[in-house]
Amino acid sequence: MRLSRHLLIWALSAFLLIPSGCATTPEKLTPVMVPKVFFPDPPGLPRIQFLRSFTSSKDIESPRSQFDRFVTGEEQRIKRIDKPYGVGIYDGKIYVCDSNSTVMVFDLKNKKFQELEGAKGLGKLVQPLNISIDSDGTKYVADPVRGQVVVYNREDFFVKAIGSPAEWTPIDAVPFDNKLYVIDKKSRDVWIMDKKTGALLNKIGRKAEDETKWLGLPTNLAFDSKGYLYISDTGRFQVVKYDRDGHFLGAIGMLGTSPGRFSRPRGVAADRNGRLYVADASFDNVQIFNNDGRLLMFFGRPGNREGDLFLPAKVVIDYNHLAYFSEYLDPNFQAEALVIVTSQFGPRLVNIFALGRQKGVKY
Repeated sequence: MRLSRHLLIWALSAFLLIPSGCATTPEKLTPVMVPKVFFPDPPGLPRIQFLRSFTSSKDIESPRSQFDRFVTGEEQRIKRIDKPYGVGIYDGKIYVCDSNSTVMVFDLKNKKFQELEGAKGLGKLVQPLNISIDSDGTKYVADPVRGQVVVYNREDFFVKAIGSPAEWTPIDAVPFDNKLYVIDKKSRDVWIMDKKTGALLNKIGRKAEDETKWLGLPTNLAFDSKGYLYISDTGRFQVVKYDRDGHFLGAIGMLGTSPGRFSRPRGVAADRNGRLYVADASFDNVQIFNNDGRLLMFFGRPGNREGDLFLPAKVVIDYNHLAYFSEYLDPNFQAEALVIVTSQFGPRLVNIFALGRQKGVKY
């Protein structure tokens, strides 16, 4: 094998040393114009553009680095995400919870794909399901099999683990101000904890006197810019709204197949304007609601085309990384934010969309 590799490298080197005059000048290739994918479909005005996706090391590493690994004899197996769920983005890196492995990192700055640096030793993960990243870069990873929320710092090194597997099964954890909100699959409650000490302060869910306000099967949670908490409740086919202290404020949606209803609501996110984004694993799309719960539009669809989703899980809104994807934007589309959606299966697992509007058009 080593001899074959050396012969191939020698042949490539010899080929590269052939004078350019010995070959005919190649014709310039005409760029293939790939149609941009927008939602909603025409004649609706575009509000969401699909930009690109990430699934493996091939999607981030440069051809040069791939060739270098071949020449140096490093492992050639393509590294791939297996079954993603949670996702976050911070400081030029996309963090993906591979629930069959660990947290994988797409480093947009350095064009690398690697495992989370601190996810070894005391920070080793078993089944990372969701990740949330605080404004200071602290990362909170909910691992239901380990039975803890594992915390890493800005540099991705292990800091501490919160909770005990004997008392709960954490499946999502989101920081807000000085508190940490954690969904416990075992009790079907949301635990409100002190972010620094891990002390339990309160619970949301099954303590309400009115059983109609209990959580059925909470799956994901998110805060909006005003501090309101939204919990996707797969058991009751709705998204429930609370204030930060756990007081029930209302719910959006019900079971059904028509637009605005839910079958398997999963990831939930809110943008700066109070719009709510809810992924539905049955519909293979993300529905967008205003802050009154009225459906505005949806994007994504079943299939294998660009912009399609397959069992969508987590939704994240980001305003800080548009520059990394500017080359994919349609020149007539003014983007204001990224919308990142994970698919649990299919050829495109981490999907990058842009929220915006067509330039020069009044909406």
